Amino acid sequence: MKREIRYGKAEIRCYRAYGGRLPLFGTDTTVEVYGDSFLASYTEGDNSNVVATDTMKNFTYEALLEYEGDTHEGWVEHLGRKFLDTYPQMEWLRIREHELPFDPHSDKLFEGPLRDARGEVELEIGRDGIRSLRGGLVDLRLVKLTGSAFARFQRDRYTTLPDRGDRPLYVYCDLHWLYSDHSRPIDPREVAEMVRFTFDHFVSMSIQHLLNEFGQVLLGRYQQVSEISFEAQNRLWDTSAVSEADPRRRVYSDPKPAYGLIGLTVSR
Repeated sequence: MKREIRYGKAEIRCYRAYGGRLPLFGTDTTVEVYGDSFLASYTEGDNSNVVATDTMKNFTYEALLEYEGDTHEGWVEHLGRKFLDTYPQMEWLRIREHELPFDPHSDKLFEGPLRDARGEVELEIGRDGIRSLRGGLVDLRLVKLTGSAFARFQRDRYTTLPDRGDRPLYVYCDLHWLYSDHSRPIDPREVAEMVRFTFDHFVSMSIQHLLNEFGQVLLGRYQQVSEISFEAQNRLWDTSAVSEADPRRRVYSDPKPAYGLIGLTVSR
C-alpha cells in the first residue's frame, strides 16, 4: 500500500501594517506540507513528528511580521523557505494564497477587504528549491453590452438558442499563469486592466474566441510566463423587455442557475 502524506492549515487570514512599501498588506494563506516522516501519525497514531496546524498558523503570523517585501509571490516564497529551514521533517510544501486588497483613503484609513477581482499565488517548494510558481487573477466579472456574437454553432433537435450576431456578454473569469522566471512577479491589477482593454476592443465570435485573444495578448506582454490558463463562466442575462423606440434600450434579468463553462490553456 502506497500513501502520499499531506496536511496543513487553511485560510490563515492576516494583515501586516507598516512593514513595507504598502502600509497594509492582507493575505489569506493555505499551507500544505508533505513528507513521509508524518506517516506514523496516520498508521500508528504517533504524532512525535507532527507540527500542529495551530503552530503553523502562529508560525505564519510571525513570518509575515518578518517579511519586508510587498509582492505576494515574494511572501509565499519567504514563508515556504522559513518552514523548510525550521522543520526538517517537511519534505516540500504547497502554499496557496490570495490577496486581501484594501483601498487607501489616507495613510491611516483603508476600505476593505475589497470584494472585486483579486490576485492569487500558488507555490510548490522543496529542499531542491522552487518547483513551480503560479500567479493568478480570480473573481474578475465583466459585462459588455455590444461587440460580442455567438452564431453558426451546431444545431439539432435539442437546440433552442438562436444565432446572435451581436449580444451583451457577461463573463466571470479566473486566470492563472505559470512563471518561467520567478524573479519578475506580475501585478494582477495590471493583468486585469489588459483583460478589460482587450474585452472592450475585441469583437469576439464566442467566449472561446475571446479567451484565445486574452491568451495571445498576455503571453505577448509577459515573457516571464510560459503558460496561461483561463476558466470562464457565461453569465449572460436573459432579455426581458425591449423598447420599441430604441432597440438598444432593454431590461435584462438574471438567467437560470445553469451556466456555460469554458476553459483554455495557452502555452508557448
